[in-house]
Amino acid sequence: MGIEFELKFSADPEDLQKIREDFGEFKAFSMESAYYDTPDGAFAAGHMTLRRRQENGRSVCTLKTPSTIYGRCEWEVEQERIEDAVLELCRMSGLEELERVNHKNLVQVCGASFTRLAKEVEFSGSIVELALDQGFLTGGGHKQPLCEVEVELKAGSEAAATAWAKSLAGKYGLRAAHKSKFCRALALAKGE
Repeated sequence: MGIEFELKFSADPEDLQKIREDFGEFKAFSMESAYYDTPDGAFAAGHMTLRRRQENGRSVCTLKTPSTIYGRCEWEVEQERIEDAVLELCRMSGLEELERVNHKNLVQVCGASFTRLAKEVEFSGSIVELALDQGFLTGGGHKQPLCEVEVELKAGSEAAATAWAKSLAGKYGLRAAHKSKFCRALALAKGE
């Protein structure tokens, strides 16, 4: 299990271009995310996210759950099908309430399709991944543009990562985004 600590910021395509120019070479990833739940919404009701993401053709299934500390708990396994991964992810989590969830008949509730440009940045004894995401969120037959910057802590201090991310946001005029891609795509699916 890992603890995911990241900060997200809404951006415009011009902001992403300025950051690219200032930070140099990034690695490009083609991302296709599908978010799943049970027909009765058990994962969403427990504030959990079940996702299958194609990352440059590599299939990674992820379960994210609330954490008692800041951030989220995250488990990942490489599997082609979410149905083959879900039981292993639930077992890895050790959460008793997931034993009562009916994992059969999972349904895709929403998704995201985007290009991620990413690079690691080192500063003050910490390392973050700086990710520039641009594409679309999908849900309920609707499509919404996605343009954001993520700063994810890889090593070091959460306080240092937060300070660095806020400095980046100030320099490029980025706006804090408090909802995940999943939450925004789910709202789109619900017509909200």
